[in-house]
Amino acid sequence: GATKDMGKMLGGDEEKDPDAAKKEEERQEALRQEEEERKAKYAKMEAEREVMRQGIRDKYGIKKKEEKEAEAQAALEAHAEGSLTRPKKAIPPGCGDEEEEEEESILDTVIKYLPGPLQDMFKK
Repeated sequence: GATKDMGKMLGGDEEKDPDAAKKEEERQEALRQEEEERKAKYAKMEAEREVMRQGIRDKYGIKKKEEKEAEAQAALEAHAEGSLTRPKKAIPPGCGDEEEEEEESILDTVIKYLPGPLQDMFKK
């Protein structure tokens, strides 16, 4: 018997338990089941707490943080719609970049509608 133990200690072949894989699988399943039960327990506890919190909110007229933020955002948008100090919108493309070209084209347009002698004055 001592030689068997010596062989194991030196890294020899160990005796394999034929049910080892089955036991390991059962152990893993038990761990998964315990984890699911734990999660269900804490989910139930949190739901009970939320019911209690909601009762307190209703009793004292307190709003959730998300509701407060949504109302504040809506109020800000409604206030900013007609306000002179609302955030400026982006400049539409083609506005402001080509000031000189637009001024020339506007000037040319105005000159077209002037009487002939005035057109001559502006062209010179």
